[in-house]
Amino acid sequence: MNQTPVQPSLLQRLIDAIDYFSDLTGRSVAWLTLLMVLLTFIIVVLRYGFDSGWIALQESVTWLHATVFMLGASYALKRDSHVRVDIFYQNFSPRGRALVDLAGSLLLLLPVCLFIFQASWSYVLEAWTIGENSAETGGLPALYLLKSLLLIMPALLILQALAHSLRAWLILRNGEET
Repeated sequence: MNQTPVQPSLLQRLIDAIDYFSDLTGRSVAWLTLLMVLLTFIIVVLRYGFDSGWIALQESVTWLHATVFMLGASYALKRDSHVRVDIFYQNFSPRGRALVDLAGSLLLLLPVCLFIFQASWSYVLEAWTIGENSAETGGLPALYLLKSLLLIMPALLILQALAHSLRAWLILRNGEET
């Protein structure tokens, strides 16, 4: 019997594309943690070995830390690595978990992400308008780039929440995990 392979639906291809993007983003920013450790080591050696230091080097660790957490949030959501109370969830059927995931995304995650985006918009725009730099002498320039993470993080989370919601909806509709 000649069977044609089942083509993934448009929704499944969209879910896969968003998941791929979250994976790519998360795995890419994960490398920044290595750089952060190396810079921290250099800062400690400079401070205690040579009684020296640079504000820009110290600020760069803070920037890297913020970047890892803000851009890694959607990757953590995709991998189901966010903290939650699993007392009941772990005992639910796949359909029950899908219902909780769908409700959580639509009623909690998306509204919070939209609020963060909206609340941060003018703050980030002002930083870009004035070309904001570090307040510290010798600090890093272009602070507005760091503040832009306040818009990028919720945008990435909204994308991943969309994939999460669509996956849950497909499970509810088809009765199987995708």
